[in-house]
Amino acid sequence: MPPVGSRDLGWPGHHLVAAAQHGDVESIRALLDASHPHVHRFARTVCLTEQDAEDATQEALIILYRKIGTLRASAALASWLFRIVRNECLRRVANARRRRHEPIESAPDTAQGTSTEDEVIERLEAERVAAAIAALPDDQRRVIILRDVYGYGGGQVAEALGLSVAAMKSRLHRARSALRAELLR
Repeated sequence: MPPVGSRDLGWPGHHLVAAAQHGDVESIRALLDASHPHVHRFARTVCLTEQDAEDATQEALIILYRKIGTLRASAALASWLFRIVRNECLRRVANARRRRHEPIESAPDTAQGTSTEDEVIERLEAERVAAAIAALPDDQRRVIILRDVYGYGGGQVAEALGLSVAAMKSRLHRARSALRAELLR
């Protein structure tokens, strides 16, 4: 686990993002390298298969490379990339649904206990959770992602966000309550 500091737990800093936005080739390369593990980790939670996660990660990084100059605020980098990954995974699920209606030469092996349909349902539920997290206010979204998605300890999250542990716990409680309410709709 990377040490916690003021750099948002490993995400590229604002100066690197700004330099990349202005076309600095080394900054773009560093931005892609630094963003890859975070984007891929998220893609694995949303996409149906590891291959889809790899493809969605690559698509997000290609779009980052091509369109970094259009990013309005460097602080929005993570949510922008996560939205790209989410959309790419949804597109792949939709394509898989269309292919389900095509003739199949042999039935898939379901001896492992979960069917492809179960996996799709799980991934769609993960997408629903990701969309609900994305809809949270920025302060709540950050705390729930750091604590519940990345699994950092309470003290680490509080330090990274510049909060006391008590304030972080309060914010996390509000975020979880809002998320629960949204998912129960």
